[in-house]
Amino acid sequence: MTLENPGARELTIRVAGQPDERVLENNALHAVVQVRDRTEKILYFEGEPRHEVAFMLREVKDDENLQVVLLQRTAENKFFRRNLDDALELLAGFPTTRDELYRYRALILGSVEASFFTHDQLEMIADFVSERGGTLLMLGGRRALADGGYKGTPLEDILPVVIPEPTAATPTERLVFVKVAPTPAGVNHPVTRIDGSAENSAERWDTLPAVSTTNLITELKPGATELLQGSVVAGAGDPADRVVLAFQRYGKGRALVLGVQDTWLWQMDATVPIEDQSHETFWQQLLRWVVTETPDAVAAAPDRASVEAGEPVTLEATVLDAGFVEVNGAAVNAQVTTPIGDVREVPMEWSVSEDGKYTASFTPEMDGIYEVSVEAGRDTTSLGTAATSLRVAPGIEEFRDPYQRRSLLERVADETGGRYYTPESADELPEDLRFTGGGVTVTEERDLWDMPILFLFLAGVLGAEWAYRRKRGMA
Repeated sequence: MTLENPGARELTIRVAGQPDERVLENNALHAVVQVRDRTEKILYFEGEPRHEVAFMLREVKDDENLQVVLLQRTAENKFFRRNLDDALELLAGFPTTRDELYRYRALILGSVEASFFTHDQLEMIADFVSERGGTLLMLGGRRALADGGYKGTPLEDILPVVIPEPTAATPTERLVFVKVAPTPAGVNHPVTRIDGSAENSAERWDTLPAVSTTNLITELKPGATELLQGSVVAGAGDPADRVVLAFQRYGKGRALVLGVQDTWLWQMDATVPIEDQSHETFWQQLLRWVVTETPDAVAAAPDRASVEAGEPVTLEATVLDAGFVEVNGAAVNAQVTTPIGDVREVPMEWSVSEDGKYTASFTPEMDGIYEVSVEAGRDTTSLGTAATSLRVAPGIEEFRDPYQRRSLLERVADETGGRYYTPESADELPEDLRFTGGGVTVTEERDLWDMPILFLFLAGVLGAEWAYRRKRGMA
């Protein structure tokens, strides 16, 4: 499914009811997605000229939502730059400050040795993943992974694979060719489905030629997911199966390894038909996926994704600066657009208990999709914007999630003076109703002499009766 138009879009998934099904309200699931139409910047740093660079850039050059900024080392302290926003971008080479690196949503490291970077830069890359929430993609190559000296560096911790100890073997001695195939976890993944359905994609992978690697990557870290695996079909290196594509979450971001060095063969090998788009589809889907979950400096969301009309909603926003440090005391304003197009301004207040967090409340008055735009600034500087949405509709939680919440029922019974009954104790209910007062019933006893008005009334009645009987001669 492809959503073409930007903005909030409601998706409804339904299943047909069964002939004897009584409850149909839970046969539909609603979800609101935010479709963005903007350019996502990716920094690709390559340590040497190689074909992989040119073919990868060619495959995504027509994608208006991706901007791959290339920084390629051509000689010592000399770099080739491409796809820049301005002439000053990356003028001094690889970023040396967090503000400079954090403007990108993903970072690709090609065949470049760890010793090229300072220790501060390596720590900054690790923070780019863990604190900024960006994605790191490390490609295979003769200067990558263990062969590039990354064992024992800050990047070793964030990568999803186990980096072995480097060896004295030459790249030629380590070279193997692997036949790539999706793993069970990768069969239905959006990156590996290069031909529509999972079945067609599996057949397409089977037709693609083998690719090469010099990196001995055979073991995943706990919690990592392998999407593509490679079976060695030729070469002088270790014959063990290779991890080709794997990822893991690390802190707020993700780290990936694509452990081969010439995926361009999937496009240019003599056995690949000219009309085959496997290489192009793979790179487009991979790069779109690596930026999908990267957070912005300003983020906003309602405390609940769906509410009923007339139910208060709390909007929450997180505001960070260019270095992704929390900002307090910013001017944050939310603009709420109703389903009929009316616009309401809702100022957001800083939550003193949490740095960088702002909240505001409003009450939707009609069913439909409410779109929310949040803008944050400090002094005359704009810190960023965020967009979110809210679905307002009658609730059906009791149909979707109808299990008994015993602890809640017991607490309500206890707080209201009642009692929780099970099927085994239900026969006691009639007797309890007969002799037990309700949770809101209060019984109070008072002596008559403590109630003067009633006492005088009764005394007056008795005195009147005595006077009447005496008058009639009955006393």
